[in-house]
Amino acid sequence: MSVPESERTLRARLAAHQSWANTTDRAARTAKARKAQLERFEREVDPDGVLTPAERATRAEHARKAHLLRLSLKSAASRRKARDAAVKARAAEAELDTFHRSGVDQ
Repeated sequence: MSVPESERTLRARLAAHQSWANTTDRAARTAKARKAQLERFEREVDPDGVLTPAERATRAEHARKAHLLRLSLKSAASRRKARDAAVKARAAEAELDTFHRSGVDQ
């Protein structure tokens, strides 16, 4: 018997929270990933390796901030879309309620 997706998701979230609860040095745990991300941005801004290390680092930081801002914009657009859909759904429900109360559906 397969486990429902919702239960697998809950189990995974539980495991992740428990793992972080047991982590004494969060910075050390994520250091490798942060280093890899920084290196990715450095390769992005200086694919040929011609910039000075200081200039490459400065540009990589700007590329990182731009990436995070793109994520923020996508998140805001998604929230706005969900909010608009909820408003439309409430309006449709209200319209249906009006029809039902007025006896139009009978």
